[in-house]
This record gives sequence, structure tokens and C-alpha cells, in this order.
Amino acid sequence: MIVMNERILTYWQEFQASLLPDSVYLGREFVAEGWGDDPTMAEELGALIASGVKTATCSSVWEWGADGQTWPSPGFLTIVLDGRDEPLCIVETVEITVKPYNEVDASMAYDEGEGDRTLDYWRAAHRIFFTRVLAKIDRQFVEDMPLVCERFKRIYP
Repeated sequence: MIVMNERILTYWQEFQASLLPDSVYLGREFVAEGWGDDPTMAEELGALIASGVKTATCSSVWEWGADGQTWPSPGFLTIVLDGRDEPLCIVETVEITVKPYNEVDASMAYDEGEGDRTLDYWRAAHRIFFTRVLAKIDRQFVEDMPLVCERFKRIYP
């Protein structure tokens, strides 16, 4: 869910004002969104991102298709929002790979920064998450479902 309000625009303007005149981030497009599928999850994931613990995420290719959107590519900028749609930080996508759920590795699970950061935790938590969100688009979780795996870096603050 992408939202825009005065606080988000002000945050973006503060970021832009902090940049050097030759910055690659000047005048770029961005989105603002909470991560996950509810305010509690946005709060938890946003805190992990803002603290630098979470540097990766994944989503279902099927969700992107159902929303009629294309997934991010390297250079994509996102203002990360908390559960109240308040800006926490800005991240830049640095890598996108598409791979089946059952081929996600321990490195990706660790970089997602959730739970104990193990692949076992990642698989259990994401099976629950994808089962829930895919039901909303009349799809079912399967072990080889395609995922958009994204790595990002925090660029502000």
C-alpha cells in the first residue's frame, strides 16, 4: 500500500536538502510504504530496516502481477513507513533476483533480519505470511512459487 501525506513530502524535501549539488539522488522518483500487510508488521519491519538489521526482503511475483505493478529494480527509492504511516528512513534497492521460495538461501534469510535470522525461521514465517496474503488474490502457497528477492541499503538518515 503506497501512501502520501504532508509529513512524507516534508521528509523527502529534508532528504533532498541534505544532498550535495551533484548527488545521484536529487530529483529522483520515490514511493512511500509500510512493509508487510498490516500496521503491526510495518512497525516491526520498519524498525529493523531503520536500525540496519534488515537489508533484504521478498515478495511474491504473483502479488506484483495482481496489483498490476512491476517490481523494483536497482536504484529504486523507498521511504519506509512505520505502522502509523510516519517516515522512518529511505532505502535504495541494490539487487533484485527472482527465485523459487524453496531456493531462498540462508544468506537471504539472515539479511531479511527477522526472528533468529535462520533459514528455518524464515521458511516458517514466510510460509505463514504468503499463505495469508496469497489468499487475498485467490492463489495458494506452493514450495516453488516465484519470489522477488530484493536487497537494499539505507541511504537516509
